Amino acid sequence: MFFDWLQRRAALTPKRLALSVGAERFTFAELDQRVERHAQQLATLDIGAGDRVALLLRNSAAFVALIHAISRLGAISVPLNTRLAPPELQTQLAQVEAKILIHDEAHASSAHIFAVPLLNTNSLSSQPPRAKPLFTPPSPASPHSLLFTSGTTGRAKATMLTYENHWWSAMGSLLNLGLRAEDGWLACLPLFHVGGLAIVLRSAIYGIPIILHDGFEPAAVNTAIDEEKVSIISVVSVMLQRMLAERGARPYPPTLRCVLLGGGPAPQPLLEECARRGLPVTQTYGLTEAASQVATLAPEDALRKLGSAGKPLFPTELMINAPDTTGVGEILVRGPTVSPGYWRDPEATAQTLREGWLHTGDLGYLNEEGYLYVVDRRDDLIISGGENIYPSEVEAVLLAHPAVAEVGVMGIDDAQWGQAPIAFIKLREGEAASADALRAFCQDRLAKYKIPKRFEFVARLPRNAAGKLLRRELKKIGS
Repeated sequence: MFFDWLQRRAALTPKRLALSVGAERFTFAELDQRVERHAQQLATLDIGAGDRVALLLRNSAAFVALIHAISRLGAISVPLNTRLAPPELQTQLAQVEAKILIHDEAHASSAHIFAVPLLNTNSLSSQPPRAKPLFTPPSPASPHSLLFTSGTTGRAKATMLTYENHWWSAMGSLLNLGLRAEDGWLACLPLFHVGGLAIVLRSAIYGIPIILHDGFEPAAVNTAIDEEKVSIISVVSVMLQRMLAERGARPYPPTLRCVLLGGGPAPQPLLEECARRGLPVTQTYGLTEAASQVATLAPEDALRKLGSAGKPLFPTELMINAPDTTGVGEILVRGPTVSPGYWRDPEATAQTLREGWLHTGDLGYLNEEGYLYVVDRRDDLIISGGENIYPSEVEAVLLAHPAVAEVGVMGIDDAQWGQAPIAFIKLREGEAASADALRAFCQDRLAKYKIPKRFEFVARLPRNAAGKLLRRELKKIGS
């Protein structure tokens, strides 16, 4: 199997557009030339097979090129979350024993504290190249990248993702969504996130362009969809909500054939609004440890199966470990996309990978047709008086209220019931709603024990860089 995907793609279709970043445009041949130069420049710093190269970068052409250049040397990319505080980043750098940290100008002021050699992307351009054969052919099981888990439930762990993991993830998505000559994938997720990195690698494998944004800005995304003929975009619920609000009544063009919606269970009102607009939303369920997607709705099911994350992708097996008659249980995953484990952390690996199955910690169920419905994180489940309360169910009801923009629900200790739900509410700009009004709204839509005991109004909800709600941060607010 050929593992320098960009080099192979540049040989096959050199003149096709590979990357669009603002005013910059690169064909696959041009991108490959830039990657080759970066690989030779890194080689002069004795970067080679197995070395961990950390990246602290905003989304950019340099980020894309470095991902390919590092693998061309047989080294391992370690993209870092740019939102983390310097002490958190230092811990992660030490954890993977990074040989070097490459950063951009935006992070130059904080990078000097790290106990690791540094390289500014501006300095990289002046680094002399080393003219010698570079590529160290990896095996399918060789690590391509180390990605830290999102940390939504605790300490982030460095997930090993191999060439085989990324390849089969790309193949599974391709067999589900199909491929068209006019496809272009808009990347507004951060590239240090598994969903963003997957787009970079799939672009080279599929031979389609990335339309790369340096962050998420709804007006810019909507403009790109109109003007750059974006056909696929990956977002989470809060991003999609902001896109629709900015869009107003204007319809989306028929060139947009797939909105991949991940990051957790999607609110039903959002899905229904997309259906009314004819927006082709396909829910997906995935995680870092499975190289992105595990299950995704097929395009023909986008409207027929609202609320489902679809069926497992072609190379993936999925099982529900259901302890009772409700059918809801932990989602287990098996297949070639599943990580071999966490970097030099055998204890965490053994806890997550058991008897060949990845124990995700997520709760869901399969309907009679085999479609997956994701309920919530197991750690977020609220048990009140012996009854299970799924925060996402309560959140979906509250999001249907016209004054509510965002909501997060968590459980608190309760002397009478063991636990009780509370809700953190961010209101829409210019709207008002009282706790009593929201409680009354819930009474017609939820069982009494599911209605939040308390409503807290906040200016913002804690989210990670990919837009996922950080419930552990909610717990700090609610304590």
